[in-house]
Amino acid sequence: MKTQFYIKFGIIIAVIGICFYLFYPPEKKLKKGLDLQGGIHVVLEIEKEKIEEKSISDLTERALEIIRNRVDALGVTEPVIQKEGTNRIIIDLPGVKNPEKAIDIIGKTALLEFKLVIDDENLYKQALEGNVPEGYELLYLKEKDERGIYRETQPLLLKSQPELTGKYIVDAYVGYDRTGFPDVNLVLDKEGAKIFEEVTEKNIGKRLAIVLDGVIKSAPQIRERIPEGKAVITGKFTMDEARELAIVLRSGALPAKLNIIYQEVIGPSLGKESVQKGFKASLYGAIIVLIFMIFYYLYFGLLADFALTLNILILLGIVAGIKGVLTLPGIAGIALTCGMAVDANILIFERIREELKAGKSPKASVDAGFHRAWAAIIDSNITTLITGLVLFIFGEGVIKGFGLTLSIGIIANLFTAVFVTKVIVDWIIINRKIERLRI
Repeated sequence: MKTQFYIKFGIIIAVIGICFYLFYPPEKKLKKGLDLQGGIHVVLEIEKEKIEEKSISDLTERALEIIRNRVDALGVTEPVIQKEGTNRIIIDLPGVKNPEKAIDIIGKTALLEFKLVIDDENLYKQALEGNVPEGYELLYLKEKDERGIYRETQPLLLKSQPELTGKYIVDAYVGYDRTGFPDVNLVLDKEGAKIFEEVTEKNIGKRLAIVLDGVIKSAPQIRERIPEGKAVITGKFTMDEARELAIVLRSGALPAKLNIIYQEVIGPSLGKESVQKGFKASLYGAIIVLIFMIFYYLYFGLLADFALTLNILILLGIVAGIKGVLTLPGIAGIALTCGMAVDANILIFERIREELKAGKSPKASVDAGFHRAWAAIIDSNITTLITGLVLFIFGEGVIKGFGLTLSIGIIANLFTAVFVTKVIVDWIIINRKIERLRI
């Protein structure tokens, strides 16, 4: 008998220890959602024009992966990036300090092309007169002036068909050019390196324009064959510009044009106020419940309060352990869990009272009370658990937070109300040989 109690108490202590380890310190272990710490909420939509309907969903999936890589490179903690419908992507970035820059990096197409510059004077004249020959395009080289503003400086006639694109890039990092300005160094894969070597070998003396999203960044002259599969983009970049360009090139070009159809910047002051109000509401509610249980059930009320406290610890520990995000509706889910936790104990205690009134011994009354309450507890908790799981699986944004905390709270409730409470009551009755229960 004692061995069984040791094992059961060992399980309880182990659960408390693990959950405390996962949860503490809360300011570091618990990840707060967009509504609690501020940030940006963006909805992107793939432009359907010239895209077959059947391929839109696939393009959205590809765009989703590329955006996720870009956000990871930004170092955003616990972002929410998910597909909505066939052609929309929802992005929540909690704690972002510079929303404009983050949105700019996320939405860049980053289509990098290497195109040969055409030096034919007749074709130039024809293009400048507004009649661009077929198979060519006229773009302007943009350079920074002394105030740091990009201006169109020189028209260049390019072949429409690129010699090489950014799809062969395996790495992009920031370096410095000969004048001390940051530049972006590119490393191509094996296939890209071979193509680049052939292009540079056949076109020594010509200019090769580096075009990003339809804008010429630079147009250096090919002086020799380049076999290493390396290229450099220059353009008097600032360090931030070079770093951002390296991020989008390293993560890959978006497969289609994305339009921002909705964006919202949520200030941290709103999140702080929400946390304070939500915490106070939950705290006051919990205190009232704790006092009521002690007043109405005496020592059994203290036991219920312990189970409630353990329930919340388990809930927060699991949320922190699975890297879940705590949102304002999630706090509401915790508050609801508190009510359901004591509800299970109330069912058990009332059944024990009935058994005691029927003249049964304390041990028999406790066993019968737990047994009779079990069916009602399972029915009420399982139906709520199903609802919570549906909200978590199919819900969007903050609704998922509510469904998550509610579902975890229900599972923790079954453990604390049925297992933990029963073990403690049995141990007290057997070891202290209690012959009369007050409940």
